Amino acid sequence: MTSTSATAEARRSRTLGWVVGLSFTALLFDGYDLVVYGTVVPTLLADKSQIGALTPAQAGTLGSWALFGVLVGALTAGAIGDRVGRRRIMLVNIAWFSLGMAVTATTTSVVAFGAGRFFTGIGVGALVATVGALVAEFAPADRRNRYNAFVYSGVPAGGVLAALAAIVLNDVAGWRGLFWIGALPVLFLLPLAWAKLPESPLWLLSRGEEERAAEVSRRTGIPLPSPVGGPDTEVAAPAKVGYAALAARPLLVPTVLLGLMSFSGLLLTYGLNTWLPQIMGSKGYGKDYALAFLLILNLGAIVGGLIASWVADRVGAQRVVATTFVLAALALLLMPLGLPFGVLLTAVAVAGVGTIGTQVLIYGLVSNYYPTTARAAGVAWCAGFGRLGGIVGPVIGGILVSAGVGGSTAFQVFAVISIVGALVTVSVRGVARGRTPTADAGHHEATAARDAVPA
Repeated sequence: MTSTSATAEARRSRTLGWVVGLSFTALLFDGYDLVVYGTVVPTLLADKSQIGALTPAQAGTLGSWALFGVLVGALTAGAIGDRVGRRRIMLVNIAWFSLGMAVTATTTSVVAFGAGRFFTGIGVGALVATVGALVAEFAPADRRNRYNAFVYSGVPAGGVLAALAAIVLNDVAGWRGLFWIGALPVLFLLPLAWAKLPESPLWLLSRGEEERAAEVSRRTGIPLPSPVGGPDTEVAAPAKVGYAALAARPLLVPTVLLGLMSFSGLLLTYGLNTWLPQIMGSKGYGKDYALAFLLILNLGAIVGGLIASWVADRVGAQRVVATTFVLAALALLLMPLGLPFGVLLTAVAVAGVGTIGTQVLIYGLVSNYYPTTARAAGVAWCAGFGRLGGIVGPVIGGILVSAGVGGSTAFQVFAVISIVGALVTVSVRGVARGRTPTADAGHHEATAARDAVPA
């Protein structure tokens, strides 16, 4: 290796470290926002002096308001992200969701609380939709699943943070203090991102800004595509950009299926994170035990998701996602069977791998699937449409809890959804280690027969 190439490689490592670290931290607070509501639901249900009287069904609906915001934020980011760039979306929405968490902490009525959750969700949705595109354009092609999995493991890591904060601080700071913690990124993460987060040179190149792309490439060490086909090479930009590219062949049918895959994953993720403490509490486990289940669920997702992503870089993300969906179904069916406590915790951890961990893998698969000119739109579509599943999940849980049918039925319903997710996953054609003919034509043609999963 020459001194010039060694210097470029060192710059690339530093740049990738900042991109991955900043993206992980942003999604850490996304996960915190996801789980913190589930930790405060028992308090809001029990004490009407907080934001007013609340029934379980209303709590489920209220939990979905943030997801409506995520839907709006994700789809909006997809509409403009392939046109205005990754950096601008990240900076604006770190500030946005921090402000939303602060506003929510001050509310005194159900309506105001729901409005604060909706506002927060817009910023969260835009970040989730942008991070996958950003990491995919900075990470080496043969390690994209691992880097994406690490970054998106920020979501379950945030869930762990929320569960720990609720156990340690709830009696000291109350539910409002837990939401104030979610506002901290505006103080430290936003200044760091402003200073250290570069624009994607691949995105600049896709917009025809060749001189600026070359300058950013030299400064960051991120290589631009070479004229000869290779693992980092993309074909010439198509005529259609963003959502228009998704609505045309060859991306239309895969985009629908990928959206359904994300719908299933996020329904399970939000349904379990919102209602697992309440369901386990109804089965005789105290408050601390119920929060411990949330902790194990998200820890399982982090560890299992990272291991699964390592496997995905070798055998293909599609196979791994389908397998983890099936594992989730098996774990969910076992959980209400009166298992010994240690075995029950293991089942909860496996359910975490198969639900939250699966969604981490889905984001990696999707962000690697699309070309640069449609990547933000593709990830945004899956994050946005998937959040409809996230909206449905807490509502289903609330209806089942209100009907008094017990945790067994809820777990069985979620298990069926896991199987549906697995079936949708294996139906997606054109996946070869996360690549498609559009995103990486030369490499795909050489490896599709070897790597693609038959559908």
